[in-house]
Amino acid sequence: MSTNLIIARPSAEEYPEWVTGYIATVQSENLLEALQASHDHNLSQIQTLNEEQLTYRYEPGKWTIKEVLGHIIDTERIMAYRALRFARKDKTPLPGFDQDLFVENAQTQQRDIQAIMKEYSAVRQANIELFRSFNEETLAQSGTANDRQISVRALGYTIAGHETHHWNIIKERYL
Repeated sequence: MSTNLIIARPSAEEYPEWVTGYIATVQSENLLEALQASHDHNLSQIQTLNEEQLTYRYEPGKWTIKEVLGHIIDTERIMAYRALRFARKDKTPLPGFDQDLFVENAQTQQRDIQAIMKEYSAVRQANIELFRSFNEETLAQSGTANDRQISVRALGYTIAGHETHHWNIIKERYL
């Protein structure tokens, strides 16, 4: 695949309504650029935070920044797995997941932030290469996840937009 591949924004017919807000937050018209830019920006932002900031809860029962980061990583893995399945034309319906259960059992509070960010970088770089490997036909493939139809392309934009959504909350409520 070309290193200059442009993965354009999906059309509204390619995804369920619940991801509209995520996709709308993606500023770039090229998914690969959006994923790389958010990765670079967010890594630099995390480096400025201390442990007290990383483990702060703005309200009882709300996630800490470390937990939000773990949630971003887990969600990216799940969305990329869905994209891979649909890219390979697997039409098996895929279930949703319980994000609160994932956060509760990820133990990110006990992890060193450098280890979390190393995992984040590994997941992101793997997914950039995964999406770079797809051609237009593959990006247009779709399947059922969480009882809704979604395309491979839309799953990529969901990854980028979901991360932006959470960073907007971090800026608004934690910093």
